[in-house]
Amino acid sequence: MMIAPQYLAGKLLLAMPGMSDPRFARAVIAMCAHDEEGALGVGIGHLVPEMSFRDLLDNVGIDPGDAPDAPVHLGGPVEPHRGFLLHSPEWSAPGGMALNPVFGLTASLEALREIAEGRGPKHWLFALGYAGWGAGQLDGEMQRHGWFAGEASDAVVFDTPARARWTGAWRAAGIDPAMLVSVSGHS
Repeated sequence: MMIAPQYLAGKLLLAMPGMSDPRFARAVIAMCAHDEEGALGVGIGHLVPEMSFRDLLDNVGIDPGDAPDAPVHLGGPVEPHRGFLLHSPEWSAPGGMALNPVFGLTASLEALREIAEGRGPKHWLFALGYAGWGAGQLDGEMQRHGWFAGEASDAVVFDTPARARWTGAWRAAGIDPAMLVSVSGHS
């Protein structure tokens, strides 16, 4: 059964305990696109070790200026050298897309310059890489109980530290993650 197109865009995808792919253990994915051709999301639950946003700006030749020393998120295993800015929807950049009332997405260098100049979005986070699925692939993974789709909120996406985001997203959905099990039965 195919999940309705755009069903997951703008939602948070949470890895179930016991996820078979270790790259997605305790993953929190901000879903940016989901249709009959596939799905794309940006991981916001894990950080790139020993890298800050100011370091990244310096590495791409942008003066860090007023940019905070924010962490860089591990967006996913696909194109890990490509950057994505997840941001609050009151702000937009050329080529960006508004996804829901909580977040939008852009991948432009101009957006990074605006943050460094203090003109960027009210809330934002930066990630390297993304998670991608081919046509029907994510739908199949959801049927096998690999993922849970929860609502995105400012509190979880922008105000909760990355290391606490998985637990925070479950709790925001009214679920105690300590009660989840890593296997399910079949009848």
